[in-house]
Amino acid sequence: MPQALVEDLLGAVPLPALVVTSGERIIAANADADKLLGVSVVGRHFTNVLRQPSVIAAIESALNDGGEHHARHMVSNGASDTPMEVTCRHISALGPEYPSAVVVSFQDRADVEQAGQMRRDFVANVSHELRTPLTSLIGFIDTLRGAARDDETARDRFLNIMEGEASRMNRLVGDLLSLSRVEAEERVRPTKQLDLVGLLASTLTSMTPLAESTNVNLTLNSPHPSLQISGDPDQLRQVFTNLIENAIKYGGTGGQVTVELNEIARDPALRLPAVEVRVIDQGPGIDSIHLPRLTERFYRADNHRSRQLGGTGLGLAIAKHIVNRHRGRLKVESEKGKGATFMVILPRQEGAAPA
Repeated sequence: MPQALVEDLLGAVPLPALVVTSGERIIAANADADKLLGVSVVGRHFTNVLRQPSVIAAIESALNDGGEHHARHMVSNGASDTPMEVTCRHISALGPEYPSAVVVSFQDRADVEQAGQMRRDFVANVSHELRTPLTSLIGFIDTLRGAARDDETARDRFLNIMEGEASRMNRLVGDLLSLSRVEAEERVRPTKQLDLVGLLASTLTSMTPLAESTNVNLTLNSPHPSLQISGDPDQLRQVFTNLIENAIKYGGTGGQVTVELNEIARDPALRLPAVEVRVIDQGPGIDSIHLPRLTERFYRADNHRSRQLGGTGLGLAIAKHIVNRHRGRLKVESEKGKGATFMVILPRQEGAAPA
């Protein structure tokens, strides 16, 4: 097979790939392989280019037995290592000059391994979140069956604590189911028309008892009495309920929570006309170190306080998925001691006019 044809074939492979002959020399490599390995590899002995023992062993095995072999290759860019799956497949049609050769291809496995790690972390977090209340319930049940069997005061106190722990587990399971549903629907864009101003006003009304119990004043500022957008009303209500509830709980007793609605002629990220909803509190704020991770599952800026207030650590993760489904953006701005602002930016159809 002509050298030019081998190079053309490798150039059409959508992965980094090279050919090693029975003479243990690299006779061809595509541009992706040169970029991955950082050197001009053609003509070099393959052990001088691929120095990792597992990869060398896989190539040698493929040359010797004509079979397919796999290995793991780690590529370092100085800051991190990228795992690559190496596939070595024997070929024997390169002509008399090269009676035997192996095609070596590299596939990036970072996303797959990251997804696997995320699943493991998720299971570990769920197990941890459930284990704590379950352990408390088991301990109190044992106590009520024993030393506190006839102690009415202790029994009432323990039952109240058990009720709280059971409610916490119920909230966690509910949020897990909600997260699962939202993720399943994330690729399906909602098309139903709704009045965003009316939805926000209704959400604030439902949050009024909680606000009054903590002496927090709720305010809605909107330039229009109504504003039509496309969206899922139940899911968007869930987003704003979560954000407003967090602002009330973490904004501090006796504070002010303001919900502002603003129109954006053209959002640079969405490249569309948009509407921005801001939920602003006057609380202690969030340290900047926590901001990039706030929407991660089970991440809490203040773990102890979040548990005390009944948080599951999933609310913002659910909100992010819902906003993504609506092709919008969720942003957070905060400084320590200066409150926090959560922004939901949602696209609007061209020409959609407010009432």
